[in-house]
Amino acid sequence: MHAPSASTTRLPIGSDADLAWVRQQVRQTAAGLGFNLVQQTKLVTAASELARNALVHGGGGHMEMTVLTEGAHHGLRLSFVDAGPGIRDVELAMTDGYTTGNGLGMGLSGAKRLVKEFTLDTRPGQGTTVTVTDWVSGLPAPRTGAP
Repeated sequence: MHAPSASTTRLPIGSDADLAWVRQQVRQTAAGLGFNLVQQTKLVTAASELARNALVHGGGGHMEMTVLTEGAHHGLRLSFVDAGPGIRDVELAMTDGYTTGNGLGMGLSGAKRLVKEFTLDTRPGQGTTVTVTDWVSGLPAPRTGAP
């Protein structure tokens, strides 16, 4: 299998206006790739939570939005990067229902449930990167030869 091709856009996360811009860009890109309305809403909700976390807890940062193409399949990878203090207790932060009260109340575990793939990389004093990936559903599997 070939590696997916990709194109990446970087958006700043430094203010509430940036959060709105991130949500808008994620929705427009997901819609353009063929994500249905439910998938779009899940991605935008996860992006909103993760961008707010980067702003509030990480002191700001950026989102890298990567359009993935693997044959006829399209996906979207969103990486939220900050250089803040990092997450001291990852296990606690990933606990269902854990929230600091500043976000949507869904926390990291809620964002994880909304997407197909979720990775978290954090180091005390060096920041956090959370990456989520989802693929357009409803497409037939790629063909692997003659019928």
